[in-house]
Amino acid sequence: MLLRASIVLLLALNLGVALWWAMRSPPVPEAPSAHPAGVPRLQLLSEATPQARATAASAGAADPQPEAALAEAGEAGAPRTETPPAPADASGEDAAAAPTQPSRCLALGPFADADALATARTRLQPQVLHLRTREIVEAPRGWRVMLPPLADRDAAQAAVQNLVAAGFNDHFIIATGEEANAIALGRFSGEAAARRHAANLRAAGFGAQAEPLGDAGTRHWLDVAVADGFDAAAARTETGAARADSVDCAGLAEAAAAAR
Repeated sequence: MLLRASIVLLLALNLGVALWWAMRSPPVPEAPSAHPAGVPRLQLLSEATPQARATAASAGAADPQPEAALAEAGEAGAPRTETPPAPADASGEDAAAAPTQPSRCLALGPFADADALATARTRLQPQVLHLRTREIVEAPRGWRVMLPPLADRDAAQAAVQNLVAAGFNDHFIIATGEEANAIALGRFSGEAAARRHAANLRAAGFGAQAEPLGDAGTRHWLDVAVADGFDAAAARTETGAARADSVDCAGLAEAAAAAR
């Protein structure tokens, strides 16, 4: 019985709620807020007509942007400053002012002394891109000890007999050439040994001399870096150089950079 009474009660409640919902009055809409007079109402772009959209687009194109207006106002109130010029293009005038790259490098010389080298440097300075002076100290191939040429062969033979009597057995008579009848008294690889032997001969009464074999001394060279069109033969004639040999430009470029 209690269960049946509960079911009847729930049905009655549901019917009462449904009846109230059906018979209730609709909600009253809120009144729109009052719009200020003289102020146009905002309208979404999607709500505007095509004609209104076209008018708005043309007006926006005619009016300056806010950023541009602010920039113009700032320029009007601030002093004008000079704009620094843009750097020149390396392919333009600056490239024309760049130093010409050498097409080849030459070694002119050897010159007799430092004065001849200085004269050649002065003459070639306006014609070349870079130059440097170079000195090479050349050692002799060896040393010899000898008696200068005597009057004739008989005198040379007599000198040899005196040398043997004094205990000097290393000798040779030169038969021909500019040194005919001179007496060679030995060859040495070093200067000290040659001069020591010559001193011993002079102490024994012989006028011996120690001399280097081959050319010895300092050779002077002028290395130059030149452009196309440089006349090496004319440069040799102008400076009096015996040779004009091709050399590597790398070393000359490093020397020119270090001299700056």
